[in-house]
Amino acid sequence: MATLATDQRVYNFSAGPAVLPVSVLEQVRDEMLCLPGAGCSLLEMSHRDKRFLEILADAQAGIRELLGVSDDYEVLFLQGGARLQFSMIAANLLRGQDKAAEYMLTGSWSKKAIEEARKEGNVNVTWDGKANQYSQLPTAADYQIPADAPYLYYCSNETIQGVQFQSEPTCPGSVPLICDSSSDFLSRPLDIAKYGMLYACAQKNAGPAGVTVVIMRKDLLAKGSDDLPGYLLYRNHAENDSEWNTPPTFAIYVLGLVTQWLKKQGGLQAIEKQNHEKSQLLYDVIDAFPDFYQGHAKVDCRSKMNVTFKLPSDELQAAFLAEAASQQLQSLKGHRSVGGIRASLYNAMPVAGAAKLADLMRAFAEKNA
Repeated sequence: MATLATDQRVYNFSAGPAVLPVSVLEQVRDEMLCLPGAGCSLLEMSHRDKRFLEILADAQAGIRELLGVSDDYEVLFLQGGARLQFSMIAANLLRGQDKAAEYMLTGSWSKKAIEEARKEGNVNVTWDGKANQYSQLPTAADYQIPADAPYLYYCSNETIQGVQFQSEPTCPGSVPLICDSSSDFLSRPLDIAKYGMLYACAQKNAGPAGVTVVIMRKDLLAKGSDDLPGYLLYRNHAENDSEWNTPPTFAIYVLGLVTQWLKKQGGLQAIEKQNHEKSQLLYDVIDAFPDFYQGHAKVDCRSKMNVTFKLPSDELQAAFLAEAASQQLQSLKGHRSVGGIRASLYNAMPVAGAAKLADLMRAFAEKNA
């Protein structure tokens, strides 16, 4: 039965919830009915149980090891996804300030973050990519951040547009750098010391939907006001080790397994190399057929996580998607707001999946160009 289920799996290019490592899924399957030594399923276990507390600590330790997170930072597991973080960040760090928070508007998700932040205080759009349809990202010469800004916020990878920062934005050392890393979390090494806070929804690279990882410098915890609703105060979660309320136990468990899997792959340097190889397979085809495949992102801003492009007509696009589905290449239709094709190449997508898609792209272009 297990072999049959594995044989039925397609190459899943979904933007999220997204592909997970098969070995992790197999371990989840084997431990679903009864977690070893626990006498029950994790799904039935109290979040106060010693065994779950060990799972939570192991997941935190896995993130700390992979990213080199120092003791100057808390690693929190929250709920509510990026949508809640849009509000929590501004509520804790902007509410009551007379200065404007700086936001880079680089695509759909940073736009939504700005909309929520403006409910809490003043926001300055540091840079706006609208004129170029969010196909490129700013250079250091394109903006300047006041040294007294409450924080600078950016989205490291815009999932819908397929643009990705190749390095952190330039930011004065006195200004906390806040990053929505939801769609490229754990896909490459980072210097966490450059960040005031980094957060990510797990369902792209790190686990199933339901848990949001927050890595926050401890000095920022004091900035939230005690009159905030309890769940919105980061300090409450830090002081209670992510157990201020019942945490998403199953999602944290799977996330911990993914961190173990990443370490077995050779860590983030090895997975970054593999992610580059996968995305380059597709970009090479796009570059080989520039009149047929119109890539959305400028070359120096291309995402390694979400490759976005269009075909010359809706009819050809529909035919491409049908041919892809017939070859077990699934979930390639672009987001409804921009259309086109979007191939999400998160950590658990094997190189073979990207290679098969690249072969289809090349053959389809040669036949229809």
